[in-house]
Amino acid sequence: MTDLGLPHDIRACLFDMDGVLTQTATVHAAAWKETFDAFLERREGPGFRPFDAVDDYDRYVDGMPRADGVRSFLDSRGIHLPEGGDDDPPDADTVHGLGNRKNTLVLRKIEELGVQAYPGSVRYVRAARDAGLRRAVVSSSANCHAVLLAAGIDDLLEVRVDGLVAAEQGLPGKPHPDTFLAAARALGVTPDESAVFEDALAGMEAGRAGRFGFVVGVDRAGQAEALRRHGADIVVDDLADLLGETP
Repeated sequence: MTDLGLPHDIRACLFDMDGVLTQTATVHAAAWKETFDAFLERREGPGFRPFDAVDDYDRYVDGMPRADGVRSFLDSRGIHLPEGGDDDPPDADTVHGLGNRKNTLVLRKIEELGVQAYPGSVRYVRAARDAGLRRAVVSSSANCHAVLLAAGIDDLLEVRVDGLVAAEQGLPGKPHPDTFLAAARALGVTPDESAVFEDALAGMEAGRAGRFGFVVGVDRAGQAEALRRHGADIVVDDLADLLGETP
């Protein structure tokens, strides 16, 4: 499928959502920053070192399930909290409490700001559909379906493997490849017949670990070299680049 910028034996496209299909990665980064900064200030006082919405986000939380992101970032600061439970209140200083606080903030920001899909990504997914390729969205977000509906692109994806599906099936999140592998199985294709589209370093690692046929890194944050080091076969600024278009 040279017109899609993919190897000829690729039969399916597995798309991450935040930062690949929808312009919500910055919303997530802002929600994480607000969550972690409030926690760190309570813990360490006014002189705390704040969460970096670019470097810390990319390195420790982007693409991961919420609880894993909380643990990953706190580990980087030498902080260990009780796990708590899924129903912990958003003001609880537990792993799940901080995760729930972040989710509350994301939902509020999405409601206030709305959701936009990347135009180049919409054109690409439609081109993949028209070329007869199977299509799935693979996201760690528990709000994936609502976001796709708000962006008006839910009908373009045949299969959704999101945070809710992962919890139901006991699938570990990225950088493990299990959610992508589940999406490929649901589409009736093998990993080597599937292309992974990701903007997160954890997603690159998942694509490499799952031995997928092609891994596309989408560079929304100026980290092209890091995407390549973590497993991208090709890096583009926008999926429209694969169509030979200007985003």
